[in-house]
Amino acid sequence: MENKTDTLAVRLFGSSISYMRRSLFRILSVGPIPNHIAFILDGNRRYAKKRNLNEGMGYRAGFLSLMTLCKYCCELEVKYVTIYAFSIDNFKRKPHEVDAVMDLMLEKIQGMLKEESIVSQYGVRVYFIGNLELLNEHVRQAAVNAMEATSNNDKIVLLICVAYTSTDEIVHAARESCEAKRPRVRSSGARRGDEEELEVVDIERHMYMGVAPDPDILVRTSGETRLSNFLLWQTSNCVLYSPRALWPEIGLRHLVWAVLNYQRVFPLLERRRKQMS
Repeated sequence: MENKTDTLAVRLFGSSISYMRRSLFRILSVGPIPNHIAFILDGNRRYAKKRNLNEGMGYRAGFLSLMTLCKYCCELEVKYVTIYAFSIDNFKRKPHEVDAVMDLMLEKIQGMLKEESIVSQYGVRVYFIGNLELLNEHVRQAAVNAMEATSNNDKIVLLICVAYTSTDEIVHAARESCEAKRPRVRSSGARRGDEEELEVVDIERHMYMGVAPDPDILVRTSGETRLSNFLLWQTSNCVLYSPRALWPEIGLRHLVWAVLNYQRVFPLLERRRKQMS
């Protein structure tokens, strides 16, 4: 009997918290809501060290924070969420560290597709962004499977940047743009030196991030303000927010504060966008 009472109390408490959170989001929605929020997931290893845990537990805690924030963003009707999960530079870490992260990534990608996952419950469409050829075969195939399995979801789009750096993305886009123009130059009979010039729209068309609009807010946890080679092309006109919390510690109050900051400077951002267009 006591167990049933305890379970009922937990459910009522959870329902009350959910109701208050949704009420808060309705108040926030009176102002402009960002269409796209990007996150640099900084501090997983420091979180583990701070609590005397192994590094793997830090990454697992970080994944729980990610799923919770995805739920909050969906309730707030943010359409796009991008995360910097694994940089190309991270492959330079010790092999056992890289292998551990890849194993965890494989486990969590497969877990995303289960019926009870937040991805399924909230209709999340998943994209993996970056040079996926650098991933091992199992992780790469799992990523492809996840993108295919969620291709009909349309509530919120989660872009997971793995094996990614912004410089690699720009080089990739420039190379693809040149390859796309080369047949047209040859067919037109242009002489050497008469090649078509590349335009900005050509580069942007071949960006890995071309599936989403530029972010409105970029959040980097741990109090760091460096972009670390992340979305350098796309963040020229967005709000930067650097809470001191480590990534696994990030929560509702940080998201609310980021949105409030965005709403405060929104008129200025709109004027800049009009000047740049």
